[in-house]
Amino acid sequence: MLWFSNILQVVQVLSAVGVVVLVLLQHGKGADMGAAFGSGSSGSLFGASGSANFLSRSTAGCAALFFVTTLGLAFVSNAPTQSAGSVMEGVTAPAAPVPSDVPGTNGAQTPAGDANSQIPATESPESNKASDIPK
Repeated sequence: MLWFSNILQVVQVLSAVGVVVLVLLQHGKGADMGAAFGSGSSGSLFGASGSANFLSRSTAGCAALFFVTTLGLAFVSNAPTQSAGSVMEGVTAPAAPVPSDVPGTNGAQTPAGDANSQIPATESPESNKASDIPK
């Protein structure tokens, strides 16, 4: 499906460039081929009907092709893709070793954020009285 998306993108860019070129080639209302080339023989380059029909139809065709490729790209990009699965599928996490030689843990690990494991033992608050301080 990726190759189809790439082809649609190339066709869309080419049709967009075609629309731009064809719009720039068209002349405005009131201007004819004689005004562009400096003579009074308008319509002799593209036939009796002039360039208006040829350029208008070409522009409409390129614009229609641009819209069709845009809708095609929208359809292709929203289509469900079949994934091969997760990268981690089938991988099991290794079991962490449990230290059993630490006293008081009974084989269980202490979480890193445990406040009791990080605060050192200090004296009781009653021993820090003002009378204990030497004068």
